[in-house]
Amino acid sequence: MLHDRVLVRADAGEGERRSTGGILIPATAELSRRCAWAEAVAVGQSVRTVEPGDRVLYDPEDKLEVEVRGATYVLLRERDLHAVAAERLSGAEGSTGLYL
Repeated sequence: MLHDRVLVRADAGEGERRSTGGILIPATAELSRRCAWAEAVAVGQSVRTVEPGDRVLYDPEDKLEVEVRGATYVLLRERDLHAVAAERLSGAEGSTGLYL
């Protein structure tokens, strides 16, 4: 990875899902514009806040998909991330493990 790039594996959120009330929502239903969570797989040398294994929040509308050895990943810039969730961040007193 080069510069400020972050390679992430998007969570499988496609298909049918259930609302909090238990209503089944079909895969064809249109979602409102929402951010998505993904796992960081690799980071460039200029990335300061993300390490491989962290979960990151990003806007799926601003994504660039790439295929590496048959697997599909999303390539992002560090500045396009909205939040980072990591176990290493929850060690500080009063911390939630979420970096915004």
